[in-house]
Amino acid sequence: MLWEITSLIVIIVYAYTILTTIIMLLMENRNPVKSIAWIVVLILLPIVGFIFYIFFGKNFRRQFVISRRSLQKVKRNTNAVCDINSIPEESLPAEYRNVASLALNSCDSDLYAHNDVKIYTDGKSMFDDILVALESAKHHIHMEYYIFLSDEIGSRVIDILIRKAKEGVSVRVIIDDVGSWMMKKSAVAEMEDAGIKVMSFLKVGLPFLSSRVNYRNHRKILIVDGLVGFTGGMNIADRYAKGLSWGPWRDTHSRIEGGAVSGLQKAFLSDWYFVNRKLLSDPVFYPKPEKKGSSLIQIISSGPDTTWDSIMQVYFMAIVQARKYVYIETPYFLPNESIITALQTAALSGTNVEMILPERSDAKITLIGSYSYLNEMFKAGVKVSFYKKGFIHSKVIVIDDMICTIGSANMDFRSFEQNFELNALIYDPEVAIKMKKIFNMDMLDSRRVYKDDWENRLIKQRLKESCARLFSPLL
Repeated sequence: MLWEITSLIVIIVYAYTILTTIIMLLMENRNPVKSIAWIVVLILLPIVGFIFYIFFGKNFRRQFVISRRSLQKVKRNTNAVCDINSIPEESLPAEYRNVASLALNSCDSDLYAHNDVKIYTDGKSMFDDILVALESAKHHIHMEYYIFLSDEIGSRVIDILIRKAKEGVSVRVIIDDVGSWMMKKSAVAEMEDAGIKVMSFLKVGLPFLSSRVNYRNHRKILIVDGLVGFTGGMNIADRYAKGLSWGPWRDTHSRIEGGAVSGLQKAFLSDWYFVNRKLLSDPVFYPKPEKKGSSLIQIISSGPDTTWDSIMQVYFMAIVQARKYVYIETPYFLPNESIITALQTAALSGTNVEMILPERSDAKITLIGSYSYLNEMFKAGVKVSFYKKGFIHSKVIVIDDMICTIGSANMDFRSFEQNFELNALIYDPEVAIKMKKIFNMDMLDSRRVYKDDWENRLIKQRLKESCARLFSPLL
């Protein structure tokens, strides 16, 4: 009798907990697709679903409103000095002024002229140049990475940072507490002992685990003396140069010299204020750049600290106004309805829309879920290829030999809505054509997937993909 009463109480308490969780979820008025996904998980997998919701589902984005308000103070101060290096968007060709205006209005992204851009498609050459840039530092080094490991390449970077700090260079490092959880504590302690300021972004730890683990800083930024900057898809870890056990790691990164480094600096110092509450707006961080090249660049950022889903909005606008082609490389393809509509609209209007996705991934359930979206692409005429030579982690869009974007944002719900992301939006025919050639080279290492073949997949496989898709807003 006692056992039956106890069991009944447990069932009632548990049912009450699940029911109130669902009510709280509904009261947040979030995207209906995401709400339904969470409700399905909570009902079908109550125990696992509740644990996942506590860790990953609670919507704390509103809490960042306070941070956004305080960050306005940073932006007002940084704008006063870094805007000296910016130019009006009227400098752009007319067909892209609306994209520039969108980026400016949605995330305060200034337009910078006379930039030189170097593109990397392999980690070795990128790390070689990063090490050279770090060695050249005279005043400051600012680093911000989702993954920063103390492996072979990470240790080489750390050694230089320590040496430069002892020489009097100011070194500030932001690492994501989840992405860089494998970094040795001894390495962090060694850097701090040398005078390097190391901050963990949204440090995860009870009792705040559930409110922080879902919002990660996925940005990749390196700035040396305010004159040279690096950004793109590569973190600081051996895998980006040495690959994985089953193949090379194909990624895209960029080195920027010119005014756009001020945009990277503004993003870093805003994040520094976020984690450190120290306002750094000295003009020394925004030196007047030399006229290095011909690229016009905006640095676009988005995340819980921005009012709008800025990167997603820029993707949408750039895709729907394309006239000739849209070439996309992304490792994770879990698009929201806006991006699905943009891709379909572009393809149906006669624009050649092509995507390269990985055939094999470091995140299997994400890859399976991405396959469920491909029928919608094929129906509209979007062309899809799977990269066979290892894992493609590149996050690139190139359009009409005119515009391209390289950065940290994947084409998925998490990058659009939850992660702190950063992309370089480059207006330059020379760079765009170079990126198109890289895309075409990657096509040689890919296999085209055709609509008829895709529709003939085994029912078992399609069911697996459909189930994984239920979790796509949560991945």
